[in-house]
Amino acid sequence: MNISEKNFNKIFNVFLCVIAIAMIFRKPCSLFIIFFGVFSLIFFKKLKFNKTSFILIVCIASPILLELLLFWNNDSFSKGLKAIEKSISLLLFPIFIIGNYQRVNFLKTAQIYYIVTTIIMLFFLIRFNVVYPELSAKYFNGIDLFEIGYKFADSIGIHAPALNMHLAFVSVCALYFVFYSFHNNEKTAIKMLRFVIFLLSFFFVLFVNTRMALMNVLAGFIIVFFFEFKTKFNLKKMAIASGTVLMLLSGILFFYVKENPYMKEKYSTATFAYMDKVGKLDEIDHPEIKVYNSLVTRVSIWKSAWELSVKNLPFGVGASDGKPELNKYYKQTNQKFLAKYEFPTHNQFLDFLLKFGILGPIVALLYMLTIGYLGYDLKNAIILSFFLIFFTSNLTDDFLLRFDGIAFSGLWSSIFASYWLQQKTTSGKVPEAV
Repeated sequence: MNISEKNFNKIFNVFLCVIAIAMIFRKPCSLFIIFFGVFSLIFFKKLKFNKTSFILIVCIASPILLELLLFWNNDSFSKGLKAIEKSISLLLFPIFIIGNYQRVNFLKTAQIYYIVTTIIMLFFLIRFNVVYPELSAKYFNGIDLFEIGYKFADSIGIHAPALNMHLAFVSVCALYFVFYSFHNNEKTAIKMLRFVIFLLSFFFVLFVNTRMALMNVLAGFIIVFFFEFKTKFNLKKMAIASGTVLMLLSGILFFYVKENPYMKEKYSTATFAYMDKVGKLDEIDHPEIKVYNSLVTRVSIWKSAWELSVKNLPFGVGASDGKPELNKYYKQTNQKFLAKYEFPTHNQFLDFLLKFGILGPIVALLYMLTIGYLGYDLKNAIILSFFLIFFTSNLTDDFLLRFDGIAFSGLWSSIFASYWLQQKTTSGKVPEAV
């Protein structure tokens, strides 16, 4: 099949944008990924690789390569295949995106992604208020403030921490392009529009209100500010833009916390309550009410996961058997609350240690540090912020268990790697692809 280079590039980048935007909707996004894979296979002759790109592909695909290496350790052949199927995008994205790295338009993709995603979230917020007016009424009256973010995420069909991980990255991108607008002397109307979208994106992070995402988005803002102050351009404009952003952020945070008293409780007493009950959650009266999302529950899970992992060194229990074996261990150690709700590890490094043994956390670290290296080497605030968001999110959750974590990180790390290759090829540090 023949297609002009211009049309191929256009379709290729449209696929990247659509997949990135659809990431919070599992089924549509899965279909787009399949179409993208078929499209890329049809035009496989356009793929070009060099030694450096192969290294990047291996680093990004390392989790699924580890699953293949230790496939023999699964108790069930079919469940082992199902585990690999969930991670297939970690092989597909790096091969087809990095293989076409010279065609990737990183900044344009990021711009379309953060704008359209914010607009979609606005649509779902309006829909949420129409479909669930009773929840909105409770929220505005200060009743059950803890549940609104999770209910909103459920109305979209995604877990709240996963949604807010995405929204944190969207908000960092939005802030980056506020400064980008000043860099490029865009029209005042465009600057204002970018600023409004940024404020909306930050509001959604606050609305969903998960602890790690809120801390991550603020840390991401600091990274953006840091790199902006290091750049050499009009300091007066920079000071005006930064001062305005900081004042508005401070104002939003102040009034949001003031009107949402649960925020104070959630980020202090609720988080650190009952820490003397680690591994003894059943001694707490109604733990599902008092400590379901508290740190003590996470630490109790981690304690069990660590103990079980140590018993199954050096190769772990197998990719498909991590959660079932952990649930069995809850029952064996008479932890009824954990067994009832079948909590996963809530830590990606422990999850990989349990599944794959010694190699597990090493590969998880390699996968995430690859993103960090790309951002550090390019001195790029978006990439470094993504690394921070994804790395820290996986300290309290296990997003390489979930489609919205696997595909999300695989797509963007491949885009980042392509952008890195473009910059290094231009500077002559990496040989041209052949």
